[in-house]
Amino acid sequence: MAMGITVGNENGRNPPLYAEISARIGEMIRKGTYRSGERIPSVRALSRQMRVSINTVLGAYAELERAGAIEARPQSGFYVRVRSEADIWQPPVRAVAEIAPSSVILGDTSLAIMENIAGTDLLPLGKCLPNPDFLPVDKLNRILATETRRFRVQSISYAATQGVQRLRMQIARHSLDAGCSLSPDDIVITSGCVEAFSLALQTVCRPGDTVAVGSPVYSTFLKFMQWLGLKILEIPSDPVEGMNLDVLAYVLRKNRVNACIIIANFTNPLGSLMPDGKKQELVELLARYDIPLIEDDVYGDLSFAATRPVSAKSFDRKGLVLYCSSFSKTLAPGYRVGWIVPGRFQRQVEQLKALFNIATASPNQFAMAEFLGNGSYSHHLRVLRHVYARQTARMRASVLRYFPPGTRVSSPKGGYFLWVELPEGHDSLKLYEAAMGAGISISPGTIFTLDERFANCFRLNASFWSERMEETMERLGKMAE
Repeated sequence: MAMGITVGNENGRNPPLYAEISARIGEMIRKGTYRSGERIPSVRALSRQMRVSINTVLGAYAELERAGAIEARPQSGFYVRVRSEADIWQPPVRAVAEIAPSSVILGDTSLAIMENIAGTDLLPLGKCLPNPDFLPVDKLNRILATETRRFRVQSISYAATQGVQRLRMQIARHSLDAGCSLSPDDIVITSGCVEAFSLALQTVCRPGDTVAVGSPVYSTFLKFMQWLGLKILEIPSDPVEGMNLDVLAYVLRKNRVNACIIIANFTNPLGSLMPDGKKQELVELLARYDIPLIEDDVYGDLSFAATRPVSAKSFDRKGLVLYCSSFSKTLAPGYRVGWIVPGRFQRQVEQLKALFNIATASPNQFAMAEFLGNGSYSHHLRVLRHVYARQTARMRASVLRYFPPGTRVSSPKGGYFLWVELPEGHDSLKLYEAAMGAGISISPGTIFTLDERFANCFRLNASFWSERMEETMERLGKMAE
């Protein structure tokens, strides 16, 4: 951040006192003592601390405001300026004519990277999983023990293919937060969101079909599409509002598309949040072509705001949206409890579920039903949202502080991912290799596409941020140089 502050002048005279104080505070901001969005000392507090007049402090803060370092907030005080979205990111430019269906063939390098970043002996900045330090491990396990005693026989028996009715009831009630009005019968419990997504994709697609998906693409989606022999249309997306619907509309006019995939709320890897109006526009656009939409909403509950954003499913009037989610990012990845709301495809999804999986593990379903039913989930989310908002802001500030000038980083409103774009000419694959050598994992942009458009980008997991991570980010920044 360019402060535009000097501590001397060309005539050699001492600077005014307000300029000296301005320079001191500016240096503290530059070094990260006061971080992006944080409050700096009040005028009266700094006046007492530095034994100067209030007018002198006001002059110093006015200097910092002119330099763009701080901003005044009415009735609140002065804060380190948060850069606007326009400063942070401009959506990537790609010629629409270049977008054509491509067979999904992942190279050995991409597959090796995906396997490596899942390793347990690395600092997990490249992982998708949440930080277990912030999950209610002990409480969940106590509930699991209690519920398996309470439902002795049921907990060792197969549940119905649709899942435990009590859990489906709690999920249906919770779905109101996402703007949906569901009944327990609308829901099929799955072994995590991965199975929900797999069931959805197998239900609406056949080998050789074409799927439209926002790009950069979550790497697990790419692996599924390769396994099923599908073709992909990568629709450009940006870290603010997600998929470009104008491009999607053009592509739908020129190509036969069999399904569309969306993470509307806090996408992986971008962290973008599609506005409600665009969600409705997307659902209505696909409905005109009778194209199914597979929605992955696994991060929707991790909004930094007091309420979570609605789902695209909430605008579905034709049953074309297959809504997938789970508790893997908010509660317990290892419990493998997710669900799908298949809409008009309910019968086909239930048949596939019964064929390949029979039923999701019963004990975990009983535990999740109790955790939701006794109010623990709502309380847990309130705490977790606050934690992740703080973690993400601090990691983002460290990227801006330590990485090369010209580096851009997303500013998500939920989830725990940051999308970082290094200046042109930088290679995130080389950074990944250097980081691996230092025991640190990151996710290079090359694993989120079938081409080379994101060679200078990478994804970070901010859920593992701690004050000790400051040194790690400084090391990564030096590697990036």
